[in-house]
Amino acid sequence: MSQKNPSGPLADVYEGRIGTPTTDDEVRGYWLFAVGVLCGALGVVVFSLTTAATGPRSVGYALVALSPPLAMLGAIVRFPLRRSATLLGGLGTLLTLVAVVYFLAVFPGGWSTSTGNPVVNALYAAGIVLIGLAGAVVPMVTDPVREDYERMRTESTAATATAAETSDELDTVREELDATEAELDTVREELDATEAELDTVREELDATEAELETVREDRRTAEAAVESLRASKARFELFEDADGRPRWRLRHRNGNVIATSGQGYSSRGKAQQGLHSVRRNALGAGLLRIETPVEEAAAVADDDGPEPEDAEEPDVAFPDETAAPESRATFELFADDADEWRFRLRHDNGNVLGDSGEGYASKSNAKRALSRLRDHVAAADYLRIDPAAFEVFRDAAGEYRWRLVHENGNVLADSGEGYASRQKAQQGLDSVRANAAGAGVAFPDGDDEDRAGDGESKATFDVYEDGGGTWRWRLVHDNGNVIADSGEGYASKSNATDAVERASEYAPDASALVAGSAAFEIYEDAGEEWRWRLRHRNGEILADSGEGYTSRSDAVEAVTRVKANAMGAETVEQ
Repeated sequence: MSQKNPSGPLADVYEGRIGTPTTDDEVRGYWLFAVGVLCGALGVVVFSLTTAATGPRSVGYALVALSPPLAMLGAIVRFPLRRSATLLGGLGTLLTLVAVVYFLAVFPGGWSTSTGNPVVNALYAAGIVLIGLAGAVVPMVTDPVREDYERMRTESTAATATAAETSDELDTVREELDATEAELDTVREELDATEAELDTVREELDATEAELETVREDRRTAEAAVESLRASKARFELFEDADGRPRWRLRHRNGNVIATSGQGYSSRGKAQQGLHSVRRNALGAGLLRIETPVEEAAAVADDDGPEPEDAEEPDVAFPDETAAPESRATFELFADDADEWRFRLRHDNGNVLGDSGEGYASKSNAKRALSRLRDHVAAADYLRIDPAAFEVFRDAAGEYRWRLVHENGNVLADSGEGYASRQKAQQGLDSVRANAAGAGVAFPDGDDEDRAGDGESKATFDVYEDGGGTWRWRLVHDNGNVIADSGEGYASKSNATDAVERASEYAPDASALVAGSAAFEIYEDAGEEWRWRLRHRNGEILADSGEGYTSRSDAVEAVTRVKANAMGAETVEQ
């Protein structure tokens, strides 16, 4: 009987399907049994599919005849029997195999359907008898005492040799243990010394913690001082002069220029270096943004719509007359050829810096528009529209919203809802940027074939007709939230679909400005001239440039002149 650990593919299958084998014979016996059963089943199939007295039919007989001896031999090999039983079972299996081979040789001419063939019968019977004797009789008649005695003597001799080796190893282990005990005593002494050093370190650490807390307190004081410095009332502006040379200036929130570079630089990088040199001595100033909050007058409540014709004309004045900056321009209030009232801001040199952009039905309405312009012009930031841009603003209810503005002045999309903070509005804007380009388009009632998205967008444009017969669209996220809508209605479905195309085209690359009450939009018109317009947070255009400029820097300079002169300019009726 084999005692080694079984290995090989057959042993792996046996272990995975049946259990862990203890010997190779256990694995081999199982597979012999399985082959015997398979031969029997296969022989029956061949027998049923073949014609009598033919070669294929003889194969079926042979497979059926091999099944019993193989299955019996598998049981003998698998059981923990003596080697003589295994040999005798193998001899019986060999005789049955010879009988089957001889049968194939004489079939069908030498085979009788009633008595068979004497030689085949004798060989096969002898083989079956030998296998039966090996499995049932040999284990009963052999002498197990002698075999156990020989086995025990062999095992005793091996145990004695092992004990001697174990004794030698034990002596070695005792010596090593004594050495380890000595080393352990040394380690204990070193540990005691380390504990004493650790106590000293703990005391030093406590002292360091106290010093660190003092440093933290000093840092908090310093951060408070820095924060107070950052609350600057001025902002740096980086711009190009008329010669196209980069410059910088520091402008107070009242519009006055506190400092300027005094000269142009050869590159924007050089201008920034000069600017940073100044910032080291003016710590609180920011860069690029013109964000100068002013108090909104109570008159801003007229954002909801036009005033009645008979409303009392407001006085055009500042909340604090002494705070109005010195101006070198004058507002001209006049009626045009269509009997509509307009205003324009004219510099002392005769140049028109800006105009109302639209006519008003009455002089009082024009004066109110002029008053709103004065209220918001100083605090308005710049927004470059090329060809579209996002504005983030705060509505009359105090909620933050965004809108996507085209350079032609049309609002392509808006947030559709207010947000509690600028950050939330910016997150909604970023979601539209990320999903608009690849979003699919869905139409109602299957009138048109829906357009699938690119697989990256998590939103879909929903084009629909509202209760008033006007066509609109909304951008719906996969989570069901409406993250954008058209903001206005369209006369036809095709117009709404075109608007969807424009929104999906412009939204991903549009720049963004977080505006206060109003913002300047600087854009390039269809004639490739640069213009500006001042748009209130409610979408109303308060003023525009009235003329085009050859470069963006010229338009920016024009905005700067308007911001510097509009608040303190007198009003003259013509």
